[in-house]
Amino acid sequence: METIIVVLLVLLALVLPSVLLYNRLVRKRNAFKNAFAQIDVQLKRRHDLIPNLVETVQGYMKHERETLTAVIEARNTAEQVRQRTSGSAGDPGSMAQLGRAEGELGGVLGRLFALSEAYPDLKANENFKSLQEELTSTENRVAYARQAYNDAAMRYNNAVETVPSNIIAGAFNFTRAAMLEFEDRETLQEPPKVQFS
Repeated sequence: METIIVVLLVLLALVLPSVLLYNRLVRKRNAFKNAFAQIDVQLKRRHDLIPNLVETVQGYMKHERETLTAVIEARNTAEQVRQRTSGSAGDPGSMAQLGRAEGELGGVLGRLFALSEAYPDLKANENFKSLQEELTSTENRVAYARQAYNDAAMRYNNAVETVPSNIIAGAFNFTRAAMLEFEDRETLQEPPKVQFS
């Protein structure tokens, strides 16, 4: 009887920590996936604002057709990539694609706002100002959501790579989560400067 109790205690001592480590890894994986879902929501909001912005700007910037076309194309590309990657939180290829697409979109939006400086009537347009403020607010939300995702992914990666949880991670196929970096990092880390003269 004592042998059975000792064997059960030894098994419990081996199994319980493994179960606890496994559950810890699952919680951390779910946390970074949830954080990515928050980025996805903000990027969708950003993408939905852009057609209204372009529509407002078109009447004023008749000679800037190339820039407006570039904004729409970059927005459409970014939206397609967002949709493809929405279920791929942490996947290195997906995170790189999303980072490139959002970086390109941020770059062309920056050009659009720079060009708007040459159109005083546009800068005075209430709809344009409102959309610009909404976009700035959304850019801030994206930056905060991206930071929260990267923090959660780092905590998860630390758990996947450190002893003893790395043993459980390897046994149950927990893989590293990729960070989300935008190619044009300044675009989303620093909100666009909005000036109304």
